[in-house]
Amino acid sequence: MNMSMNVSITDLISPPVSSAGFFLEEVQITNPGNHRIITCVIDGVAPLSLDQVTEISRVISALLDEATFMDDKEFTLEVTSPGLDRPLTQDRHWKKNITRLIKVTFTDGSELIGRLKEYDETNATLIENIKGREKTHVVAFADIKRAVVEVEFNRKGELS
Repeated sequence: MNMSMNVSITDLISPPVSSAGFFLEEVQITNPGNHRIITCVIDGVAPLSLDQVTEISRVISALLDEATFMDDKEFTLEVTSPGLDRPLTQDRHWKKNITRLIKVTFTDGSELIGRLKEYDETNATLIENIKGREKTHVVAFADIKRAVVEVEFNRKGELS
């Protein structure tokens, strides 16, 4: 039941989410007790503001309230953006994170943490800072098992 409802919700809300300029990353449905929690993970080209999350939440909520496939079981809608632990898997993920610190785990198990300078279809260029010295690494996407954004506090030039 969850899988078909998941597909129905995804099909219903994808067009208005895209029209608003966002990406529907995932729909999750959990059923604790007699209640259903529907979590929609939404992303944008830039990080979403609270106002944007509120607006898209209203749109999704209205659509779900009127959807004929939704039964009478109560639900809570949660709209969120992807966490920092979400792997960088698509072109837009890499584009959005230019200048961010990225932790790469290679297929051989080794790791590299570097600032994303640029990328193309096959490689990412990371700048590693070792004791004040910069070292440039051109990393082939084919050699990457997983890449995630590293949390940075007090990032220079940006407000938290």
